Amino acid sequence: MARRKSKAKQEEEFIQGVMSLAAIGSLALTYTLTKSFQASIIVCILVVAVVIAILISRKLQHQERLKKSGIAEIDKMEGVQFEQYLGHLFRSQGYKAEVTQAAGDYGADLILTKDGKRIVVQAKRYSKNVGLKAVQEVRGAVSHYGATGAWVVTNRDYTDQAYKLAKSNSVRLIGREELVEMLLHMREKTTASKKAANTKTSA
Repeated sequence: MARRKSKAKQEEEFIQGVMSLAAIGSLALTYTLTKSFQASIIVCILVVAVVIAILISRKLQHQERLKKSGIAEIDKMEGVQFEQYLGHLFRSQGYKAEVTQAAGDYGADLILTKDGKRIVVQAKRYSKNVGLKAVQEVRGAVSHYGATGAWVVTNRDYTDQAYKLAKSNSVRLIGREELVEMLLHMREKTTASKKAANTKTSA
């Protein structure tokens, strides 16, 4: 099955392409203005050095962001652990989260309720991209649980087929990048709550 590139990978490739054009452009422009091949090479080297510095900086920022989110720990979890952790994550967002039975879950690992709406969630803690089977399973759970929405959550990403089927069946796909954002937000809220509690105690 085809695999979609992650958002971070797409952004990195885009930046590399733009910077490569900038290096070639600077070489051509400098030579046009100075008619000096030596000056053009120096400017091109400087531009390439800036490109490398930017890419290294972005990579370090991305790695720090992943470290803060705790996604590495999630990658090591068992399936049931992942489901329970997602229950905790969604509760931090104001949902009432119920983890279904490990066997005979009828396509839903979690049931979320909020503002009178019920959402069935299929959790996939994988080491590869998730295929369309997960979309089929969670879509089938909608009627059984009387849900108004269906989500699939994974620590990875999804195949093109999964994206296409999800779009035609109104299934929300939450991949690695969005999950990292949710984890960071939960940790920020937890940190803020602890600070507020400490301030209240010391006052």
